[in-house]
Formats: sequence, structure tokens, C-alpha cells
Amino acid sequence: MKIALLVEKLNLRIKCGEDKLDREVYGGYVGDLLSDVIANSAPDDIWITRQAHQNIVAVAALKEHAGVILALGQEPEDDTIAKATKEGIPLLVTDLSGFEISGKIYELMKE
Repeated sequence: MKIALLVEKLNLRIKCGEDKLDREVYGGYVGDLLSDVIANSAPDDIWITRQAHQNIVAVAALKEHAGVILALGQEPEDDTIAKATKEGIPLLVTDLSGFEISGKIYELMKE
């Protein structure tokens, strides 16, 4: 499933990475503890977190994530957007909780 479809179906707000929305998502990971995300997520996952600082971009780039969704309306800091833009990592925002958005993504991926 492409990130663009997630954006469309789930009304995600794009903060950066508009030119990378054709990237495929093959799985997902929900977590706020960076070491846990590094240890357990996979390339091409969409990562759902409440963290908004620039270290999330380093983790997403290291793990080759398709993108990052910030849950509960968390807005990325300006330096986070700048780093994500440089690294080519789409940053998306939803007002839903991590639990809610992950369930919706899971259902879309099953279709």
C-alpha cells in the first residue's frame, strides 16, 4: 500500500515528504521508545509515535521506514521537519491515538 493511499483514506496531514508519498508500506510499528523501534521495526514500516523531536528522523532513516505518523495531533518541531525533508522521510500527523490509527492502517492493509 502506498503512503498516498494512507493519507487519502485516513485524512493524514502532510508536514513534509510530499514527493515521497508513492513509497510502499509493507508493515507498521507503534512505539515511542527509540531503542525499541530500532530493535523491532522493519524497513518499509510506517512508524507511529508521539515523539516529535529530530531523533525520530535519524531512527526512521536508519531503519529505512516508509514514513512517520505523529499521533494525537503531535506537531513536529521545525528542526524535525528540516531533517526529515533532507532525509526524504514523510512526516504525517493524525489526531487519532496510536491505537486507533494503527487499527485503521491494519484494516486498510488487509483489503
